[in-house]
Amino acid sequence: MKICIFGAASAHIDNHYIAAVEELGEKLAKRGHSLVFGAGATGLMGAAARGFKKGGGFIHGVIPKFFREEGVEVIYDECDKMTFTETMSERKKIMEDEAEAFIITPGGIGTLEEFFEVLTLKQLGRHGKAIVMYNISDYFQSLEKLLDEVAERKFITFKCNEMYDVLSDGEEIISYLENYKPETCDWRKLKIGD
Repeated sequence: MKICIFGAASAHIDNHYIAAVEELGEKLAKRGHSLVFGAGATGLMGAAARGFKKGGGFIHGVIPKFFREEGVEVIYDECDKMTFTETMSERKKIMEDEAEAFIITPGGIGTLEEFFEVLTLKQLGRHGKAIVMYNISDYFQSLEKLLDEVAERKFITFKCNEMYDVLSDGEEIISYLENYKPETCDWRKLKIGD
């Protein structure tokens, strides 16, 4: 399975996040899965890539040309395939189209934007792929609370939180992805209150 991992590029985050993502990447690769990601060498992007490399997995990095030209981000140079795009939107589209599942690891505004994009596309019926948040150290607890509040105020249906799962154990994530069956629910037809 081609798995897209979204996550922080920051090199300043605590090492326990990095170790957890690297370990998960290695386990996924050893089970025959491949990685498509934003091609960063630092933070959780770099951890995912290093883990897949250790596990012998195929790695496809996708990154805008201006990242290389302007030195925006350190690029992971051991990718098996590297795709340079013109825009951030093109980068995301390639990753979204190629991926068969998504893992959201802790990250900043870019990671959250990527999560909300794949979630919105799923709600709109553009894909039925698994989405799972890797909730290391309860990182996504506040986001879960926010989404519950948004549903309570009737801006979204409570069913929206059924389009993804939030797990804090790497083995549970692997099991979730490998046993995932696309939903038969047409999310577009749900009414507020469902």
